Amino acid sequence: MFADGTAPGAAVQSLWRSARSAGCEAKSCQTAKISTAEAASQSHTSRDAGVQADRSEDAAQDFQQEAHVDYAGLLSFLQRAEDTVIKELNKNWRSRAFDGFEVNWADQNETVLCLHTLSYAEARDQNLQVTSVSWNTTGSVVACSYGRLDDGDWSTEKSYICTWNLDRRGLNAQRPDLVVDVPSSVMCVAFHPSRPSLIAGGLFSGELVVWDTSRTEDPVIWRTGMTDDTHTDPVYQVNWLPEAKHGTHCRLLSVSTDGKILVWREERDGRLALAEGFAVVAQQIPRSARLKFARGDTAVGVTSLSFSLFDPRVFVVGLESGFSLRCSTAAEALALHRLGGSVPLRAPAELAFSPHGGPVYSVSCSPFHRNLFLSCGTDGQVHLHSMLQTQPLISLQLSKKYLFCVRWSPVRPLVFAAASGEGDVHLFDLEKSSQKPVVSLKQAAGGRPVYCLEFNAKQPGLLAAGDGTGTVRVWRLSSDFTEQGPREQSRLEQLANEIAD
Repeated sequence: MFADGTAPGAAVQSLWRSARSAGCEAKSCQTAKISTAEAASQSHTSRDAGVQADRSEDAAQDFQQEAHVDYAGLLSFLQRAEDTVIKELNKNWRSRAFDGFEVNWADQNETVLCLHTLSYAEARDQNLQVTSVSWNTTGSVVACSYGRLDDGDWSTEKSYICTWNLDRRGLNAQRPDLVVDVPSSVMCVAFHPSRPSLIAGGLFSGELVVWDTSRTEDPVIWRTGMTDDTHTDPVYQVNWLPEAKHGTHCRLLSVSTDGKILVWREERDGRLALAEGFAVVAQQIPRSARLKFARGDTAVGVTSLSFSLFDPRVFVVGLESGFSLRCSTAAEALALHRLGGSVPLRAPAELAFSPHGGPVYSVSCSPFHRNLFLSCGTDGQVHLHSMLQTQPLISLQLSKKYLFCVRWSPVRPLVFAAASGEGDVHLFDLEKSSQKPVVSLKQAAGGRPVYCLEFNAKQPGLLAAGDGTGTVRVWRLSSDFTEQGPREQSRLEQLANEIAD
């Protein structure tokens, strides 16, 4: 009935394209030239006006009503949550998940770099050495003293004290901001702890001098002069001693190889007068270590001193005989000292520690533990001592030559630095190694000794070191030496409680 079929296709030709193209015409037009002109105007007067909505008492009342607190409901909620919160806090307290992590917003310094190389041409021309360095109380100015520690006519040779302000724009490393001419070698300098313009210095002649760097004409404001109280040997260290009763007022302490430790007070006539004094004599040294020909009242040369930051009466001294002594300013017994003076000299020694193999050149009390101190000397060793036992806790052989200076870090309990006769500055971190330095910096060319170094208490990332070439280098320490670890103080306590062999 139905079948498939195919119908033939039909084709219709499209004519719209040809018809459209045939009807297109190209035309154009252009307007006449348009005239333009520029003009400016400015008002001659101006006026400011302001408006402020008046306070609405109704709005304030509405706000107070909206801010109503349901104190009873809040108290009920806190009581219900108390046990859970305390439980979680205790869990976090016992957790060790964040041990070793500290938030530090300062820039991280990964390496130790030399920021400045400071020197004074005239001092170098005389082949003078840097004998001491000191930072002022702001941490921005570094001072150095020039002298000679090896040979030369010390009594008549001219020397200098120089200062550089490291924050000054346009700092010239070869031209100090201040130069003070001194007629005798300056063996040590120390800035006043609260008055940044005052510098004290100890001379080879035995004198003490205090300069005020703010005075342009004559900077000398106090000096001991040459009297019966003056040291008879070179002064190797000066310290400012704050007086608790007089705020920022300080007395001046000096140590010398004549065996005397003297405390000076300022007089109105520009003199430093002796207030009290101590003497280290052979009587205070263990009998087995005394020279056979030494009498009990024979003076023993003092080379260095460091006060405890935990007890202002306690200090440690280093001696030419190789010993270190724990001493006290509260001592009352008189020393058997033959030399005269205006003030009786007392015997300060309380305990003698196991000696070095030669003279002790530097001691440093820990700023983080009341019983720990460091010493170094001509045997090239650093000793870590507890003030409670005579034998050292640690002995480190750092150099085949002398070690001239050792200092604890002011911010890291386990970090200290040492200056060697081989021209190196050694940085130790007892948390990482108790046997060798973490970093050794080559300070002086030709193996000339590094005689002194000081950390900057205000900017703990800076370390200044002076050497035998007459140069002071300011090192920028890496963050490893300036950021205290979470358990570092505990490690120091553990170290202090160890019993020496």
